[in-house]
Amino acid sequence: MVYPWIFEELAQKPGAARDFKEEWQWTRFQVGDKLFAAVCKDKAGNEALLTLKLPPEQNRFLREQYADITPGYYCNKEHWSSIRLEGCVPDDLVRELMETSYRLVLKGLSKKKQKEILEG
Repeated sequence: MVYPWIFEELAQKPGAARDFKEEWQWTRFQVGDKLFAAVCKDKAGNEALLTLKLPPEQNRFLREQYADITPGYYCNKEHWSSIRLEGCVPDDLVRELMETSYRLVLKGLSKKKQKEILEG
């Protein structure tokens, strides 16, 4: 995997919860019980994709710019994109997209829940 730091960085987001969905072979990251990222394994058991929720216009733009960013694997293709973990998307961009996904999902929670998460 080109981005060995993604698990640690996703887990460090305020209020982030991590679990493994065996039947899907996904390590899921949630905030307020809402998915914001998933690391998906391939048939050989290797981490292959990072799937993130992003604004639709950003998804379209990114897919045009990077061959390693594709419509979200087993997700709504308009709102989710997947990044190949053996690809060549710049580290800074992957970090930025992880933060965007987290903030987008957090913003969708109630103000009360957001406050609980951010003020811990």
